Amino acid sequence: RKTKPVFKRVEITGIGTGGKAIARINDLVTFVSNALPGDVADIRVHKKRSSYQEGSAVRIHEHSDLRTDPFCRHFGVCGGCRWQDLQYESQLKFKQQEVYDALQRIGGLKEPPVLPIVPADETRFYRNKLEFAFSNRRWLDVSEIKKQDATESVAQETSETTKQESPATIKQESSKTTGQDNQVMSNGLGLHVRGMFDKIVDLQECHLQPEPSNSIRRAVREYALEHGLGFFDQRRHTGFLRNLVIRTTTTGEAMVIVSFGEDSEEEREGLLGHVRKQFPELTSLMYLVNPKGNDSIYDREILLHSGRDHLVEELEGLRFRIGPKSFFQTNTRQALKLYGLVKEHAGLTGSETVYDLYTGTGAIACFLAGGASKVVGIESIEEAVEDARVNAGLNKIENCKFFAGDIMEVMDEAFVAEHGKPDVLVADPPRAGMHKKVVQAILDAAPSKIVYVSCNPATQARDIQLLGEKYRVTSARPVDMFPHTYHVENVCLLEC
Repeated sequence: RKTKPVFKRVEITGIGTGGKAIARINDLVTFVSNALPGDVADIRVHKKRSSYQEGSAVRIHEHSDLRTDPFCRHFGVCGGCRWQDLQYESQLKFKQQEVYDALQRIGGLKEPPVLPIVPADETRFYRNKLEFAFSNRRWLDVSEIKKQDATESVAQETSETTKQESPATIKQESSKTTGQDNQVMSNGLGLHVRGMFDKIVDLQECHLQPEPSNSIRRAVREYALEHGLGFFDQRRHTGFLRNLVIRTTTTGEAMVIVSFGEDSEEEREGLLGHVRKQFPELTSLMYLVNPKGNDSIYDREILLHSGRDHLVEELEGLRFRIGPKSFFQTNTRQALKLYGLVKEHAGLTGSETVYDLYTGTGAIACFLAGGASKVVGIESIEEAVEDARVNAGLNKIENCKFFAGDIMEVMDEAFVAEHGKPDVLVADPPRAGMHKKVVQAILDAAPSKIVYVSCNPATQARDIQLLGEKYRVTSARPVDMFPHTYHVENVCLLEC
């Protein structure tokens, strides 16, 4: 293969989209992994294009003043928290800059009106949902590889020194020993290794979700290993244990969902029964069988093993039902700040008709209902719409209506005529942003204000540019929903 060039003592100058550091090598922008602004490093370039190149730091000569010690033993391999080595104040600075740059470069705003980012009060154990993966190809560190090699070597020596015995017996006993050891060594339950779909970090600890998350994950892993249950093969898409989803609430409720790659009633009931016995306080224990080619559970039937089929979260006196397929902001405490910004930007007086697109379980709709005449929510996932209707009922909200379906098909001229022209429109789409037809439907509906919530500044800026024929951005406020990652949420107010 062609030798990949290494450039010596390159200064890292910034951070770009996706959290990668930026340097200039021979006047070419270079995106660098394993480095931070202020580092001076040797960089190996592994991909080159006409306008940029990509590389990784292979040696750091001078460390940045922005660095701090990571707090997790799995940092550097696990793909969960990539910015643990970057001071939190600097994380906020770079996230705010990303929003500014996206609105300027993609959105076409000369001077984006970006307000200071809203920081997180808690930077650890802030997630209310985590999805862990089982794998029979877990990541091994050097000491584990040496131990595995030593086990195989001992088995080989045993075979060589007992040639007087039956060769078949020797081979059978030797392979049985090494096979069991290798299975234990290779099986893992945790999060994906950075950039690897088929490798899992066997987590001993995780600082993303509060207890009982760590205890449940460890208990499931130990039971599975003790009972010889099959871990999923990410390449062949075969195996018994596939995913473990844990959801928690600020009120102390917890839901566990076990995804099986194939069904075996005896083994399934054994594992689920063990989880229920070990954690009797669980609010909900559910399971599904998913033999298909991806991990998505939205098109699968999720069955109740014991407890309730939902959790109930409480935010500022409002109660929200959260089912196994429900979308709910992953950082509950920051969600309160986010919804507060949406309400502030909406500026409701009590007489407005509000449309809430991508309403999910209706959280934003319920938050706005008290200040509006009517709220209309639209969501593509039927189960989420059912939860939204339940949530409105739980909170005795009578001026919210929810509709299931694709927004670009639902929100047509007849729909607007029937339910009223929106005075304020709230949109909180997925990372891919809004389809062009949805943008056009918004332009046709012509609300006075648009409050655009996004977890992807790039696609948000793209959509804002399309909306620019009728609207201008009067305010943008980033919110840090995911500390120690490069992800950032942003709330934009657009007015005619």
